[in-house]
Amino acid sequence: MRMTVMARVTPPLQLLWQPTRLQAMRERKRNPVRDGEQVPPAPEAQGDGEPTPDDVIERGEDADPADAAPEEAASTSSDTAEAALSRQLAEQRDKYLRLAAEYDNFRKRTAKERLEAGARGQADLILRMLEAIDDLARFADIDPAATDAQTLHKGIELVEQKLLKSLDAAGLEIINPLDQSFDPNLHEAITTEPALSPEDDSTVAKVFQLGYRFGGQLLRPARVVVKQWNQG
Repeated sequence: MRMTVMARVTPPLQLLWQPTRLQAMRERKRNPVRDGEQVPPAPEAQGDGEPTPDDVIERGEDADPADAAPEEAASTSSDTAEAALSRQLAEQRDKYLRLAAEYDNFRKRTAKERLEAGARGQADLILRMLEAIDDLARFADIDPAATDAQTLHKGIELVEQKLLKSLDAAGLEIINPLDQSFDPNLHEAITTEPALSPEDDSTVAKVFQLGYRFGGQLLRPARVVVKQWNQG
């Protein structure tokens, strides 16, 4: 019964060894080793052969492996996010290059179509004028000595009517503002003359040159003489 009580109250050998070990380390610091002197060995652990604190520190056994796991997980997550961003950047760059190429092709195609449409419009206009040009060529071959002036005048008048009819069908509009109110957007006043009444003020008295408008666009304003009322 006495032996059992002693076993319970006696501390482990490792606990008895630790104060002695620490005391020896302090003595080394206070009394450095001189040349030729031998360092007394430190008390060794007894019992079950567990490593000393110095052994644990030297082998790095105090490091916890669980502390490295979050760092490795964070590094892996950062690499994954960087790879995803690089992939998205490459996709956006590819979309941008494709869109730029498509826009460049569209611009070139529309420019070409616009030129082709203009050329077709010009060709259609010339086609409408070919008959009037043929009539003028016939008049050029007429012998003036064998044809009277009245016949020539009538023939030229017919050619003019045919030419104007062809141009009218193409969209040409003639501006002849005789006896109309003066419009600075369509008319060009080259001179004025006195008006006989206030009602005739700013009225076109004569047309020196007809104006033309094509498709709503003014090609040339009509050059006119404008009446002007002066009191008194």
